[in-house]
Amino acid sequence: MAESSFLVFPNIDPIIFSVGPLSVRWYGMMYLVGFVAAYLLAHKRLEQTDWTKEQLSDLLFWGFVGVILGGRIGYVLFYQFEMFLENPLYLFKIWAGGMSFHGGLLGVLAALFWQSRRMKATFLQVGDFVAPLVPIGLGAGRIGNFLNGELWGRQTDVPWAIIFPEAGNIPRHPSQLYEFALEGVLLFIILWLYSARPRPVGAVSGLFLLGYGAFRFIVEYFREPDAHLGLYKIGLSQGQLLCVPMILLGVWLMYRAYTRTSAQVSPN
Repeated sequence: MAESSFLVFPNIDPIIFSVGPLSVRWYGMMYLVGFVAAYLLAHKRLEQTDWTKEQLSDLLFWGFVGVILGGRIGYVLFYQFEMFLENPLYLFKIWAGGMSFHGGLLGVLAALFWQSRRMKATFLQVGDFVAPLVPIGLGAGRIGNFLNGELWGRQTDVPWAIIFPEAGNIPRHPSQLYEFALEGVLLFIILWLYSARPRPVGAVSGLFLLGYGAFRFIVEYFREPDAHLGLYKIGLSQGQLLCVPMILLGVWLMYRAYTRTSAQVSPN
C-alpha cells in the first residue's frame, strides 16, 4: 500500500500556551483533566459513604501526588535503571519526560494506605472507592501521549495506520488510542457499572487490577517496545511482564472477596 494511503500525524505543538517562563503542555493538561474528572465523580458517590468532603479532598490530593512521584520513580527504575546508575540525578529530570503506570500505581497504593488509616477505613475499602475513578485519568493520559506523538505502535498496514514523524517514515498502529479505548473508556464503564451496586470488600479493586492488566497486556502486542529494552526471549515486553502480577493479584482479590464467610461491603 502506498505511503499516501496512510494518515500522517500532524505537527502538534506540545505547548498549548505560555505565560512568561511558564508553559502549559498538552500532557500536563491531560493530567489535570483526569484529576478534575476523578474529583467530580468521587463527589457524586461521596454521599454513599460516611467520609467528609475534607477527607475526600485529602485522599484525591495525595493520590495525585502518588501518581506523579510513583510514575516518575517507576519509569526510572523499570525502564531507565542503567541511566539512573550512571547519573542518579536523572531521577529528578522530570522535564525530560518519562512516566510509568506501574510505578504510578505503587505510588497511589502507598497514598491510599496512608490515607485509609487517617480515614479509619480499611485499605481495600478505600481502594474500592478509588478504583472506578482511575480509568478517566488513564484515558486522558493516553490522549496526551497521542498529542505528543509518543509511545506509538508497531509497524502495520491497517487502513487506520498513522505515520509518526518522530518514528520514521513507517505506518504504525495508533496504540495510544487503543489504550485510551480499552484502559480508559471500556475499563471505566465496566468498573463504574460494577461498583454501582454493593460488592464485597476488595472485589472492585481486584476487577480494576485484572481489567487493566489484561487490557494493557493485549495492547502491548500493538505497541512498539522501548528501543533500549526490546522484547524478552519469551516474546513479551517489559510492560507485559509487569502486568502479569497485576492480573494474578486481581484474580486473587476477587476470589478472596467472594469466598470470605463474613464479607463486608465496600462503599460505592
